[in-house]
Amino acid sequence: MSELIDSAKQRRNLLKHLIQQLHKGEAPDAVRSQLAHLLGEVPYHEVVAVEQELIAEEMPTQEVLSFCDLHSAALRGQIDQTGSKTPPPGHPVDTFKKKNRAIEWELKTLGELYDEIRTSTADTQVTELLSKARIHFNALADVDKHYRRKENLVFPFLEKHGITGPPTVMWGKHNETRELLKAADEALRVGQAVSAAEARTLVELIFKPATDSIAEMIYKEEQILLPMCLDTLTEQEWYQVYRQSLEIGYCLLDPSDEWQPQKDTIAARVEESRERMQLPGGSMTPEELTVILNTIPFDLTFVDKDDTVRYFTQGRERIFDRNRAILGRKVQMCHPPGSVHIVEKILADFKSGKETRSPFWITLKGRFIHIEYFALRNKQGDYLGTLEVSQDLTDKRALTGEQRLLSYGKD
Repeated sequence: MSELIDSAKQRRNLLKHLIQQLHKGEAPDAVRSQLAHLLGEVPYHEVVAVEQELIAEEMPTQEVLSFCDLHSAALRGQIDQTGSKTPPPGHPVDTFKKKNRAIEWELKTLGELYDEIRTSTADTQVTELLSKARIHFNALADVDKHYRRKENLVFPFLEKHGITGPPTVMWGKHNETRELLKAADEALRVGQAVSAAEARTLVELIFKPATDSIAEMIYKEEQILLPMCLDTLTEQEWYQVYRQSLEIGYCLLDPSDEWQPQKDTIAARVEESRERMQLPGGSMTPEELTVILNTIPFDLTFVDKDDTVRYFTQGRERIFDRNRAILGRKVQMCHPPGSVHIVEKILADFKSGKETRSPFWITLKGRFIHIEYFALRNKQGDYLGTLEVSQDLTDKRALTGEQRLLSYGKD
């Protein structure tokens, strides 16, 4: 019968009717069966159109949000992506998908830990398993950057093109996931020992709902949102998303590919990069400043007043590994659990005004490394953030005698 329903309007009306049945209490499996019988596969853009219509007809957004997972369950396996575009390497959509693969690896690992917890009867073994789970939930905290890149960079362009319903609903699901992750984090930070029975309860009531929510979001992104975005946004708009992504940071992994849009798309950016920034001590272009910061013989990392990593230099010889996945991440998440309390103490003392700098030094792989944190304040004394400066002083400590001008150092 599906071949008889060839009008897009007819298909949308029927799809809307079936979704409204969900709202009235129909089970997703029953609705999926009707979809398969009457419509076959549903083009993803019709799913978007129906959701937009439901909100336009003043169905409360919260109600649409409440039944979002039911919609997704009913449509699973019924969405047609024939003809959907494939983004080139490094394109923001390509990056979103690669981040989803990294997220899925964390989810798979946690799923295996859940199975071990369910079958474990030894409290000591459960404690070890929960410690492992905490590491992977710390990694999953990065999905907040993944969601913020959609909310702050992609959704505004969809709204500009008149698509407001799906972004509104998806943002609401982001917030639900954030709350579930927060609950999981709080449960994993409880200092007291947890019994095997209590651990199993935590898995079913707290941990699994959080990871299931993340997995469901991946499905919604790749089946509906990302194909819709590829069909809607212009290359110039995608280039703005690409350029501004670093301000938020990347989830789990730093992209390995660079996207090269059309030359006319980047022409305006080239002109912008030539503009000089006026500073109290003079002026320079962004390119000049970048080269200067990457040439100075030490590593800099800037953490803002909200404890978020915002910048690091990319010199030729790094002391500590850094990649752009840490940008937009809380600095506490970038340190092992055993040293987080030290980081938090330094930041608290900087914010209160009790201290302004914190130096220390270590021997690392036979090299003498000096590390110092500096509190950054404006003229009014307001705390702006913390600057970490790391230097390898091994060779400088070994200097003797003199070296005159025009005696070049070895590269």
